[in-house]
Amino acid sequence: MMNLPQVVSVENMRQSDRRTIERSVTSAELMRRAAKGIFDSVQFVGRVAIVCGSGNNGGDGYALACILLENGITPTIFRVSEKFSKDGLYYYQTAKSMGCEESSLNVPSPLLGFDIVVDCILGTGFSGALNGEVKRAVEEINSCSAYVISADINSGLNGDTGVAGEAVKSDLTVSIGSYKTGMFLNDAPYYIDKLINVDIGIEIINPEYNFMDNERLGMFEGYGSLVMTAAEFYEKTGYAPGECNIADVISEMSENDRRTIVVKTEHSAVISDIKYTYFCADYAD
Repeated sequence: MMNLPQVVSVENMRQSDRRTIERSVTSAELMRRAAKGIFDSVQFVGRVAIVCGSGNNGGDGYALACILLENGITPTIFRVSEKFSKDGLYYYQTAKSMGCEESSLNVPSPLLGFDIVVDCILGTGFSGALNGEVKRAVEEINSCSAYVISADINSGLNGDTGVAGEAVKSDLTVSIGSYKTGMFLNDAPYYIDKLINVDIGIEIINPEYNFMDNERLGMFEGYGSLVMTAAEFYEKTGYAPGECNIADVISEMSENDRRTIVVKTEHSAVISDIKYTYFCADYAD
């Protein structure tokens, strides 16, 4: 098999991140690398807003604010919560000491006039429904006319299943470390316009799946392959969206039937070719 980028579960990513911190890199440095990856992925111009949650995803936003300030851009921070992660608090305080501006979401059209809005509210571990200030923040981002960047994953999107009742609609999502399965499944294609991944030095503990160029998808759709839409997959298996790991289910089907299985949405697919399982999407690089 070619050396392809990896796609992993949220728990695998979490464990790999933890091991990297234990062995070689501080959590604060990984946060800075994540922010630098986002900064390098976009040409930041004009007025920049960074909407931050309480966890490490918010910390990535505060670290990004520091990098923007170092490069002559003064962003405005919008905090969804009064809470901080340990590293998030460090970068927030640093950004404030460097002259970062801060404003409130609790005014009419708080994001009006911004050219770029960075979504750093919720990370890959989120599941369930949005509520309270987080829900309002997501709605404000979705109603603004700025170019929207989601840090690691679109807030509101489940990192494993791609299921979302409501989530940030991004022009660009910058995945951190490795792609997560939920970026290709169920509702994900309808929230992500473009997806890229940045490597920040996290070695994955348990290789699971691989990312494949979408242009290769046609190679797997002939010669006796079973090709299903997502709806057909759920009807065939009896699962509902979010109730199973599609990749593992079709991997078992592929091995048992000794043929390639493809499950497609309009913009993405998961493929099991007996031995290997791949994800691809027309919005992912």
